[in-house]
Amino acid sequence: MLGEGIVKGMLETAKNFAGSFVSEERLTTVEYPEQRIPTAEDARVFPFLVYDGPDWEAGLRCVACQICEKGCPPKCIYIEKSKDKKPDYVGKMQIYPARFDIDVSVCMSCQICVEVCPFEAIKMNTEFELATGDRFGGLLLDRHKLARSNEYYHSIHPTEAAEVDARLAEEKAKVEAKAKAAAEAAAAKAAAAAAAKPEAPKSESPAAGGD
Repeated sequence: MLGEGIVKGMLETAKNFAGSFVSEERLTTVEYPEQRIPTAEDARVFPFLVYDGPDWEAGLRCVACQICEKGCPPKCIYIEKSKDKKPDYVGKMQIYPARFDIDVSVCMSCQICVEVCPFEAIKMNTEFELATGDRFGGLLLDRHKLARSNEYYHSIHPTEAAEVDARLAEEKAKVEAKAKAAAEAAAAKAAAAAAAKPEAPKSESPAAGGD
C-alpha cells in the first residue's frame, strides 16, 4: 500500500513518545551535556598514541616506522624519525618519533592506522568533544597531546587492551626464551671448545747434579 512505510514509522514514533511518559526504556533523549550516555567500548573517534610506564615521552610504543603515515588514506599523519636513539621505559635504546602530528580536521576515523601498526602503538580514542576556536593549530594534535597511558587504554577499551597485553607478553616471553637459549648454546659451545683445547706441554727442569 502506498505510504505504508511512512505510517509504520509514525506509529513507532508515537509509541515511543507516549511510552516515554511511563517507561525510562523509551526515553531515548538525554539532556546533553548535563546527562551523558556511556560510550560503547567499540566506539572510535580519533587516534591516540599508547605509552607504557610513568613517562609518556620515554614510554611511547611508537618507533617512527611510518607505516601508519604511509597507509593513512586522507594523509593526516605527519611523522619525523629521530636521528638518534634514547632509552625507552625499560632502558632499551630505541628510535623514537621526533615529531608525530595528526590533523583531526582531516582524519576520517577509518582506523587503518591501528590495523597496520605492528607495535600496538596507536589506538582509537572515544573522545569527541574537540571543538576549538582555532580551526588550524587547535585541531593539529602533536605527540604530547596524542599520548595516553596504557591504563587509559584499558579504561576505554578493556577487552581489546587485555588481548593486546596478553599478545605482547607472549611475544616478549618468546623473545626472552630465544635469547636465553642462544646464550646457553653459546656458553655450551665455549665450554666444549675450552675442554677440547690441548694443554700446553710442561717444560722440563734441567737435571740436578754436576758434569
